[in-house]
Amino acid sequence: MPATEQPRLTIARVDARHDARHDARHDARHDAGDGAHSASVLRDLREKLSPRGDVVSPRGRALTEQVFGAPLAPAEVVQRICADVRAAGTEAVLKYGAALDKASLSRDELRVPAAKLVEAHQNVSRDLLDSIRRIRDNIIAFQSAILHQDVRVTPRPGVELWQRYVPLRRVGICVPGGAAAYPSTVLMTVVPAQVARVKEIAVIAPPTPFGAYNEVMLATCHELGVSEVYRVGGAQGIAALAYGCDAIPAVDKIVGPGNLFVALAKKHVYGTVDIDSFAGPSEVIVIADQSANPEYIAADLLAQAEHSPGSAILITWDEGLIDKVEAALERQLALLERAELTIDSLASFGALILVRDADHACQLTDEFAPEHLHIQTADPDAMIAKIKNAGATFLGHHTPVALGDYAAGPSHVLPTGGTCTWAAGLSSNSFLRSSSVTQFDANALNQISADVERLANEEGLTAHARSVSIRHNPTTST
Repeated sequence: MPATEQPRLTIARVDARHDARHDARHDARHDAGDGAHSASVLRDLREKLSPRGDVVSPRGRALTEQVFGAPLAPAEVVQRICADVRAAGTEAVLKYGAALDKASLSRDELRVPAAKLVEAHQNVSRDLLDSIRRIRDNIIAFQSAILHQDVRVTPRPGVELWQRYVPLRRVGICVPGGAAAYPSTVLMTVVPAQVARVKEIAVIAPPTPFGAYNEVMLATCHELGVSEVYRVGGAQGIAALAYGCDAIPAVDKIVGPGNLFVALAKKHVYGTVDIDSFAGPSEVIVIADQSANPEYIAADLLAQAEHSPGSAILITWDEGLIDKVEAALERQLALLERAELTIDSLASFGALILVRDADHACQLTDEFAPEHLHIQTADPDAMIAKIKNAGATFLGHHTPVALGDYAAGPSHVLPTGGTCTWAAGLSSNSFLRSSSVTQFDANALNQISADVERLANEEGLTAHARSVSIRHNPTTST
């Protein structure tokens, strides 16, 4: 293929106005094949984007067979790596770094030297550091405003109830570094942890030019005061943080995005440590009406698709808008550096869906439960009031998702794969551990003791009942 020739854009078009479950006539117009319905298209996308979908590149599958001598499933790869790291510690971490990342490091080379952090900070542009500082301040302002505070309640005389919030002692942060560098992830994870007053923060990044050898990433760590950075990624990095080894002390919680192997490793070690979420490929649903600019919509869909894999879905009840957006996608793809990967992503995980009305759009969005939701309508406030399930929502024509990715203040570490029906995005509160404190005086105990004793005796737990009665009725001690 000539260097200037661009692959043809293929993206599913689905007319859901006569979805079979609503109208048996079903005369849909779409390019995705006869019989396609919005519900089934979204279900298929949701399954492919979940960790169960096993979205692994051909290179990743080939590397798995080369390292392990068999075409193991991603979950099997993760189980083997985590077991090895738990048993052999640093030796296994180094072994898998050499095999999977082609990085031959010694134990002493795992941690990035302080001098390298200082050097990186000196080498990056002052303008970039100024931007990092302004973004840090935006994040601090938002995360401080939402931070949980201790609550004390005195419901009646002699009773004090206290909900106490204590920062985690030590957390691990996973920063990707395979296809691109992500200093934004450092900001969106480290700063909320610092707002929560976490004392020890350990950052891991793969030993690649985009990871632990990337000057911008290292400079961001230094600017934020993070001195503990390790050259390790993948499942072996997650296992090292969870189980600890002589080179990397164990943490209490692991946060940050990564590929399927990282997500599965976090899931595997959950229970030994806490994690933020079971994250998968990035997702966006754009809901738009006739007031939306098709060029803006195309740019927003492409911004997610260029993650490759990344899901990009338009839902609209304006039939003409779909044609305009598809044409805009074609035009803008020619401007992208990652056009071929983005086209593949749109073909596999993209869709342009025509619905009956705004209510139908809200219904389908809630069923998909996207990581990102961008509402580009004349009245976005009315739309968001009808939608419960979205990891992060962006309202209006001038609020692209990239604002949340980089600078607005909320963290860009968000639940994917439909998990935002029960999970929340990362925030300063994610780094707090809450516990209750209860204090009664003698009179207050006497007033409540009968209820406690009655219920405890009903359950057959007489020692529980006696632990109360002995305090207000001394005869029970004899």
